[in-house]
Amino acid sequence: MPPGSKPKIVGVIPARLHSQRLPGKVLRQIAGRAMLHHVYDRARECSLLDDLLVATDSAEVREYCAEHQIPVLMTAATHRSGTERIHEVMQKNPAAVFLNLQADEPLLTAGHLRLLAEPFLLDRDMQVTTLKTPLDAAAAQNPNVVKVVTDGRGQALYFSRAPIPYRRDTAGSLPFYKHLGLYGYRRKALAQYCALPSSPLEQAERLEQLRFLENAIPIHVLETAEDTIGVDTEEDWEAVTRYFDNRGRLARA
Repeated sequence: MPPGSKPKIVGVIPARLHSQRLPGKVLRQIAGRAMLHHVYDRARECSLLDDLLVATDSAEVREYCAEHQIPVLMTAATHRSGTERIHEVMQKNPAAVFLNLQADEPLLTAGHLRLLAEPFLLDRDMQVTTLKTPLDAAAAQNPNVVKVVTDGRGQALYFSRAPIPYRRDTAGSLPFYKHLGLYGYRRKALAQYCALPSSPLEQAERLEQLRFLENAIPIHVLETAEDTIGVDTEEDWEAVTRYFDNRGRLARA
């Protein structure tokens, strides 16, 4: 990349139809559109993206995207994660940076994507970015909510399903932060990740991002005040549906 030029940034929405906890969720209707359609429409609002597409192994997802003029790429059915699916996209796309935009995050915003992308414009050595948002103590006890702790430079120290940091003394306690499962990767970091075996902490916590940390690939964590609702359960889907219904009522008022 010539000095001073902007790296090409591609947003990828990995869309696996047959998820374990909520099968078919990426095509579930929310306010008249499939969930992944909301993700696509919101991501398009980020001016830093040079390209945006859905990556799937599902003929149904491909048909929906074709019907609604959403760029889509068919990928292998053997991928174990969205990160692996994006790695396949990388083999067919010369972009310098890829953003992992989960198909079950219909509340993502252009602001989230700008936070993920901007560090790559400012630092040629930036490898991986992700996001955090403040979390209250009660929610931190939920193992379905992933927590993150960082150092003074914003680099991730650890991600866990446990409430971290442990509050031994309530006086002057450090805050909890929720990890938002959106990522930016430079090509080199994504290639390194997919060449590495699953790591022990990754297997223990069932958190793929720990593979980066266990192999000394730094993750830069940006803070946002905009929380999201990742849709993994019926309750999540109902909460997101209420959000869009309420927004629609306000728009009509």
